[in-house]
Amino acid sequence: MKKQNNLVWYASFGSNLFKNRFLCYITGGQPEGSNRREVGSRDHTLPVDNRGVSLPFALYFSGYSDRWDGAGAFIDTVRDETNSSWARMYLITEEQFEDVVRQENGVPDMEVDVDHIKEKGSVVIQDSPYGNLIYAGEADGYPIFTFTHQNPMSEQEINKPSKRYLAMLIRGYLETYTDDATQIASYLAEKPGVIGVYSYDDLLEFTKKQQAK
Repeated sequence: MKKQNNLVWYASFGSNLFKNRFLCYITGGQPEGSNRREVGSRDHTLPVDNRGVSLPFALYFSGYSDRWDGAGAFIDTVRDETNSSWARMYLITEEQFEDVVRQENGVPDMEVDVDHIKEKGSVVIQDSPYGNLIYAGEADGYPIFTFTHQNPMSEQEINKPSKRYLAMLIRGYLETYTDDATQIASYLAEKPGVIGVYSYDDLLEFTKKQQAK
């Protein structure tokens, strides 16, 4: 791929794994299953590329999202190579990444300095659920960024995600990782917020329903 200036990878481990949902942050619109319409980015140009990526941070569910009527997905702030999270990264402009961060946090004037984040490794730019921006490495000469809560998982209240939120993750996994429903059910069944709420059999049945769509 010929390198272009001002492009970054945004890596999502939550609902933005599902491409159609993520594109609402670029072009605007109301994602399937969501309670909120997204305004979109200033630049509606579609991502240059997208692919799966593994993030070396544990996945869990916490808080409450009025978009999805349940807990949202987060990754721990503590690096853990043995407990990585499935993610999907999109190659977009720095301005588009700033607009994604603004929409995710509900702060329309938030400013994102990607060079500062890359230098520091992580920067808390807002006291909000996804205000902790993390530099997660490089791919094809472009920096990879993601965002999560500023506090570690050990300090978070674990909560249950809604099925319509899990549907976005599952459909993203199906698009990006595997069409093996057993593998997806096994992956999710071990996550805090899912454990003790949704059984492996529940997740397997639900994943198969998403495959049929």
